[in-house]
Amino acid sequence: MKRRKFIAQAAAGTAAFTIVPRHVLGGPGYVAPNDRINLGYIGLGKQSYTLLNNIGKCKETVVVAASDVFGAKLDRFVKAAKENNAQKKVRQKVKGYHYYRELLERPDIDAVVIAAPDHWHAQMAVDAAKAGKDIYCEKPLALTIAEGRAMVNAVRKYDRVFQTGNMQRSWRDFRHACELVINGYIGNVKEINVSVGEPVKHCDLPTEPVPATLDWNEWVGPSLYQGYNTIFAPPVGDNRWAWWRGYRHFGGGYITDWGAHMFDIAQWAMGMDDSGPVAFYPPDHPAKTGLYYKYANGVIVNHKEWGVHNAVQFIGTEGKVEVSREFLRTVPENLADMRIKDTDKHLYHSDNHYQNWIDSIKARSKPVSDVEIGQRTASVCNGINIAYELQRPLIWDPVEERFEDEFANNMVGRAYRGKWDYTDF
Repeated sequence: MKRRKFIAQAAAGTAAFTIVPRHVLGGPGYVAPNDRINLGYIGLGKQSYTLLNNIGKCKETVVVAASDVFGAKLDRFVKAAKENNAQKKVRQKVKGYHYYRELLERPDIDAVVIAAPDHWHAQMAVDAAKAGKDIYCEKPLALTIAEGRAMVNAVRKYDRVFQTGNMQRSWRDFRHACELVINGYIGNVKEINVSVGEPVKHCDLPTEPVPATLDWNEWVGPSLYQGYNTIFAPPVGDNRWAWWRGYRHFGGGYITDWGAHMFDIAQWAMGMDDSGPVAFYPPDHPAKTGLYYKYANGVIVNHKEWGVHNAVQFIGTEGKVEVSREFLRTVPENLADMRIKDTDKHLYHSDNHYQNWIDSIKARSKPVSDVEIGQRTASVCNGINIAYELQRPLIWDPVEERFEDEFANNMVGRAYRGKWDYTDF
């Protein structure tokens, strides 16, 4: 649809939303009639089913719409969403949309779940905020640092509740690990080691025939055009995880994939949810690990394999904490099971990332992984990729979100292809 038409209709929809919004009609904490929060899903690849199953367990949620430019995947998801509604004994039609902006026009949709590839996050989230929708967006928050900041600004301007999909913040072991570190149970932190895979790379995939029901030009959307390959968008029946995230212009490699989870834990433990490092130091090419970055307090975070994949290791002057999705190990050993004192600093407590988002919508409060938190973690990951590519040390200002390197600053954002403009809000 024409951008001008969407802006006008979104503005009208927002105006209507402020008159009779479902979840604020009765003031803070009010739950809509029948306890319902109507959801629309945008981006219907493999991860959307994880979200559908988990968010679907929240009793308040009902799926009313879905959008994807891959017709076969849209049809499949609509069927699954209807079944999810039926399991909750809710008779609700689920309408499919090729263009997500048509979904956003619906005034009966309270919130959206964005599981599209990273290169779409910013435009979709900004459009959703303008349309008066609360937002759950998969990690990493954004493909570039500038896009993430625009998402924060739009969410704040339109007073939306935004949960980033960094769900490890709702896991006990990760929270406990961070509380041990931030309260000094291992003494002063000397270094942090984060074990995740390699940085993003430029695309070297051959072009293949586009599946019949896929609008490939729309899938590429605002990014630099690249021919279709099944690795980007596997067809229905191919159960592989799509690996668009491995290639520049679509994703950020393992640095923003698993890194968005594990560097996020380092950020949390260091109390950096509103800040970040001050410098990045890459290894010599062609090394794909070995970069380190430094916080203003002198603590160094290493991107390196330290013995366990997809895990974080905190080394202090008086002990050690190691955490992954499989374990929490500490030195001394008793720290893993100890109770954090009432007088200690306690981090945001969430036991269910998805219910936490729903509860925050009802209370009009910030969830455990608010958009600013998502931006700060994503900016670390994106800064790492920039340093690996430029092959030189980069001084970073976490307040201004700029480098002391003009070429690096050219990589803080990116040009958009065609009619898309995430800054227009």
